Amino acid sequence: MNAGKFSVILPLIILLILSGCKSDIQTRERTIPTDVVNNPNSASGNNDKGSLPIITFEESEHDFGRIIEGETVSFSFKFSNTGKSDLIIAEVTSSCGCTVPSYPKTPIRPGETGVVKIAFNSNGRRGFQSKDVVVVSNTQPNTTVIRIKAQVVNPGTEK
Repeated sequence: MNAGKFSVILPLIILLILSGCKSDIQTRERTIPTDVVNNPNSASGNNDKGSLPIITFEESEHDFGRIIEGETVSFSFKFSNTGKSDLIIAEVTSSCGCTVPSYPKTPIRPGETGVVKIAFNSNGRRGFQSKDVVVVSNTQPNTTVIRIKAQVVNPGTEK
């Protein structure tokens, strides 16, 4: 093999190896230990949901109203664990890259509260915007949808 081909192939091999390691690390960080998750829908047919955590949001939807294109706005969705065991939020995902969620990474004990904060960047967006945010947790069902809305206006065309 000549040196030219080798100098092209070697960096590609190194890049593939490094990208493979990164995804493994990301997967490990998002994994929940199995001993903290109690799934009542088992093959035994025992559906005891009474001991599960329950995530209860004060509001499931927030309307920012009219905002100017390019503005970044945020809202904190307050919730409480009204169940009987620790609430663990595994991940929070949004339907758009313009919507960035943040959430507690530690368990929320029964009776305690927490916040899922959603930041919406209206840059490049116009008109009515509605974005769903999915909260995945150890509740039954394991997903809860919260939503933000806004009417994005262009400052040059609005009076």
